[in-house]
Amino acid sequence: THIDRALKEARRVLKTGGRFQCLEFSHVATEGLQKLYDAYSFNVIPWLGEQVAGDRESYQYLVESIRRFPKQERFAAMIGEAGFQRVGFENLSAGVVAIHSGRRI
Repeated sequence: THIDRALKEARRVLKTGGRFQCLEFSHVATEGLQKLYDAYSFNVIPWLGEQVAGDRESYQYLVESIRRFPKQERFAAMIGEAGFQRVGFENLSAGVVAIHSGRRI
């Protein structure tokens, strides 16, 4: 994917004073919890996908794509590089998800 292009386009279409917000699965903040989360993500989520939707592969892809997504600090930097101001993020559930934000000033 081209995250940089998507962020620049989001800034382009946002009116001056507008706020960009993005809720993403993210990277867990503590190493101990990361190991537990990895075990859940790579074993339970694909298994549930197979049981509920009959589609293990899509849920495996989801877990892998979450892992490839930039860490919170890097994604915040990318938002700033796209031209947003007042960039920040807030971890939720120990970093399992994060809300990223920026303003078009």
